[in-house]
Amino acid sequence: MQGNKSELKSIAEKALNDMQLNNCGSKWPSELSGGQAQRVSLARALVHNPELLLLDEPFGALDALTRLDMQDLLDNLRQKHGWTTIMVTHDISEAVRLSDRILMIKDGIIEKNWNIDRSQLDAQKRPNNHVEIEDELREALQ
Repeated sequence: MQGNKSELKSIAEKALNDMQLNNCGSKWPSELSGGQAQRVSLARALVHNPELLLLDEPFGALDALTRLDMQDLLDNLRQKHGWTTIMVTHDISEAVRLSDRILMIKDGIIEKNWNIDRSQLDAQKRPNNHVEIEDELREALQ
């Protein structure tokens, strides 16, 4: 990343603001909550203005409420910036809530593929048929 000190500071501040951390710029890592630390990790990726975001169990260590907040934040930012996101998760409901396509990989081979219709969502931003999709995913994993 190139630029003068003022430009780089502005980019960092924008990334922190996007992650709802505008008051945390001067905090030490030990002063951040688990959710804030996870947001900082995403902010580090944002400063590079990615076209592709690769996430490996990004919300696995978070409590349930923080996890939902982070899912919403990621989804909103993904829509705003137009990133393509590839996420590894073992959380079926998280996969259905955030995805437009789910791949089940076994022994390095794509075993099943689901396309998720996101044109009609419920109040929690899940596809209206999320229960059927989640049941099908659970059955495929057995």
